[in-house]
Amino acid sequence: MNKKGFIFDLDGVIVDTAKYHFLAWRKLAESVGISFSEDQNEQLKGVSRVRSLEKILTWGNVEISEDQFMELMARKNDDYLTYISNMNESEILPEVPRVLNFLKTLNQAVSLGSASKNARAILKEVGLLHAFEAIVDGTNVSKAKPNPEVFLNAAEQMKIDPKHCIVFEDAVAGVQAANAAGMLSIGIGRAEILHEADYIFNDFTEISDAFLTKIINA
Repeated sequence: MNKKGFIFDLDGVIVDTAKYHFLAWRKLAESVGISFSEDQNEQLKGVSRVRSLEKILTWGNVEISEDQFMELMARKNDDYLTYISNMNESEILPEVPRVLNFLKTLNQAVSLGSASKNARAILKEVGLLHAFEAIVDGTNVSKAKPNPEVFLNAAEQMKIDPKHCIVFEDAVAGVQAANAAGMLSIGIGRAEILHEADYIFNDFTEISDAFLTKIINA
């Protein structure tokens, strides 16, 4: 059987930490008198912390000093870390463990490719740290998706040619990064958003063992 490299994004693919970003941003916004909605939170997905705070302040028409800005960014991250420190395996998205186990039984290489600087902490909290032979996160890369650096780095660590790698992504920038790396891209989420992916599924409940086998043997 062929050996391929399977690279998983973290947020929205393995676990859903978006709700914790929302809670932390909402708490911060309210602390400076700005109301913050889930629709606005959608506009912050995949956006840096600095840019996110700039957007929130613009929405609320609030101006603050640079010192206050830095303090708010630190406070948001502290709140977010407090939320994720209480995560457990119940927050792993449906069927992810089955897919990881299936790939392992077929001796496939499995790695993580995420922009999150908290990736290792989150995987540890949900009991999946052992499932990945390579972890490339925000502490290892300098260029954000859609730049393919994170995925090329993961391929290198797995010692698998990029053209034999498969990426699971829930964000447009992530799909674009996988495509730019010359990898097979599998979108997890809505087809109208992730239409640039080679394959698209709503979630892992739709990804069968037979489909994975077909990908490996391709």
